[in-house]
Amino acid sequence: MSYQVLARKWRPQRFEDVLGQQAVTRTLRNALKSRRIAHAFVFAGPRGCGKTTSARILARALNCVKGPTPDPCGECEACIEIAEGRDIDVLEIDAATHTGVDNVREVIIEGLSIAPVRNRYKVFIIDEVHMLSASSFNALLKSIEEPPPHVIFMMATTELHKIPDTVLSRSQVHEFRTISARIVAERLRFIANEEKIEIPDEGLLLLARAGEGSMRDSLSAFDQVRAFAGDQITVEDVVTVLGLIGRDLVLDVLDAVVAEDAPAAFALVERAIERGYDLRLLCRELARATRDLLIVSVDRSRADDEEIAGEGERERMKHLADLSSREDLLRSFDLLTKTEQDIRVSDQPRYNLEMALLRLMHLRKLVPLSELLAQGGGATGASGATGAGSARGAPAAARGTAGASSGLRSASTVLPSSATTARVAPAPLAPAAPVAPVAPGMSGDLKDAFLAQVKASKIFFYNTVVAQAYRVDVSPSRITFTFLPNQRVPKQQCEEMKAFLEEIGQKVSGTRIPVVVTVADAAAAPVGPVAPAAPVAPSAVGPPGRTPSASDEESLRREAMADPSVQALFEIFPVEKSKVEEM
Repeated sequence: MSYQVLARKWRPQRFEDVLGQQAVTRTLRNALKSRRIAHAFVFAGPRGCGKTTSARILARALNCVKGPTPDPCGECEACIEIAEGRDIDVLEIDAATHTGVDNVREVIIEGLSIAPVRNRYKVFIIDEVHMLSASSFNALLKSIEEPPPHVIFMMATTELHKIPDTVLSRSQVHEFRTISARIVAERLRFIANEEKIEIPDEGLLLLARAGEGSMRDSLSAFDQVRAFAGDQITVEDVVTVLGLIGRDLVLDVLDAVVAEDAPAAFALVERAIERGYDLRLLCRELARATRDLLIVSVDRSRADDEEIAGEGERERMKHLADLSSREDLLRSFDLLTKTEQDIRVSDQPRYNLEMALLRLMHLRKLVPLSELLAQGGGATGASGATGAGSARGAPAAARGTAGASSGLRSASTVLPSSATTARVAPAPLAPAAPVAPVAPGMSGDLKDAFLAQVKASKIFFYNTVVAQAYRVDVSPSRITFTFLPNQRVPKQQCEEMKAFLEEIGQKVSGTRIPVVVTVADAAAAPVGPVAPAAPVAPSAVGPPGRTPSASDEESLRREAMADPSVQALFEIFPVEKSKVEEM
């Protein structure tokens, strides 16, 4: 007898043998038990998940001598012939071959009126039904809707969306799912034991992953490896034959990214090329490992799941998950997925992968703006990524500048409506000094002490929020921050910091003072920030040869401070306004 491949030899013969499709098999079994059998079925799902096999089992269950029964005997002539594909009352039609309407009329429609020769039902199994032409579907519509009582249609497809709604509405649609790697590996272990094949569990898991949810694909890969290595199979045999990438190499690459060791990452890419690995597959495995790390980060107990990590990988996966934030892993997954698509069409896939690994290292330096604000505007948080070891990146609003705020000494914004330029310099960072309570009756001194203490405690918050307020009123009974209607972001941030501001007010006054945040009348003229301006040199404002007056200086300052571009600049960078000059 000729050799029979594992996928055919171990094809399920009962509903219980169809793996990972309990919802479908239970529905069909219950329908057979209650004799509520539809006249048309559509089995949809990915390749190799049991669609055509389930159709054959259903055909056997309908025509078994004990049937209709959910448990066909497998011994009667109908069961044996249907399993072998030679029953004359069960016609399996390949829709890719019989695409035309003439073939459909000849094979299906003309045979509908002919009663079954021996069986209880005449069954038409149409595989890859989505390949039929539009005219073929139209020809089938009436037959599918009202077939003779002895006819049942079973249609299998991998592309459900290509089947007309008029056909789907006349059929029971059962959707099959991909099979989990763990279930596939367990089935492969059973088959290996029955076939007397020695293979470690790690090798079976690699075969299961290679099938990508398809039992048939995993069995075909198993056959291929068996042909290479015989009945004594090692993990190296599986990796060599299928061109798979070992998990060790993938985790080594992720280790290099976490350690920000670019030379090691380049060396690992070089090793993958020397071994002949497909870099697109390497990128896919990196994305899969990143997803596994994210799952472990969310739920530590999942590290014991064989689908997530093998027995020798669990501690290493936990360690990598501890060294990576969830934001890092999410950004890494997105970048690796995009890189896999870029490699597909790239003439130099190595370059794409190497640059992606470098970007992954850079992305790990980024931190959310909210985290910087929570740090109170320390030296590293205020200046952006000035120290890679202590601050992991620039604020979110400044990320697009690729670290332009690092080492910032000055910045300028040109106003679109005039030739006025606002120049800014970094704010001094002085340690906060103890503040003695101010007498409640001295409102002016109370305001100065309050603003000074806010600035000393959180200089970043002071420069980006407090200093941008339209006005700040401080009295023994209430502290009021007033913002212009277009200052929504500073207003919201001020509201979020009410507790901090009330704490500062209590510190400088000795009593609790409530903080109120309001919006100024839209008609009010902007007067600039509350922070005092530094002295302006006579030549700094106005055209050459003329000493500017106080009104000219104040007018230019108001115009600059009211510009949205300048306001956006001050919201991002922790700076104090030094002077305004006309260019």
